[in-house]
Amino acid sequence: MKRALFICSQNRLRSPTAEQIFASWPGVETDSAGLGGDASVPLAPEQLAWANIVFVMEKAHRNRLATRFQAHLKNKRVICLDIPDDYEYMQPELIKLLEAKVGKFLR
Repeated sequence: MKRALFICSQNRLRSPTAEQIFASWPGVETDSAGLGGDASVPLAPEQLAWANIVFVMEKAHRNRLATRFQAHLKNKRVICLDIPDDYEYMQPELIKLLEAKVGKFLR
C-alpha cells in the first residue's frame, strides 16, 4: 500500500485536489496538509509518520518542511512537483498536471 501525503501552503486548493484524485487509485491511501499558519489542515508529525511518500507543490514547501520537520523526515521520499499556486480546487488543468507528475510514483 502506498500512503501518499500531499503538502501545499494553505491546504485549500492543490493538496486537497491531489488527495481527492489519488484516493480512488487502487493500492493508494492519501492525506493532505498545509505548511502555512492558517492552513485548513496544518501539517502534523503524525501525518509524516504515516506517509511513505511525500509530495510538496513547490521548492519553498520542501525547504519549509525540512526546516520545521527535519526529525520526522528520516527515510522519507520527498518529491517536489513544481506546481505553482495558480489553480482552483479540482480545476481540470490542475488534475491533468497532477496525474502527469504524480501518477508515475503511485503506479
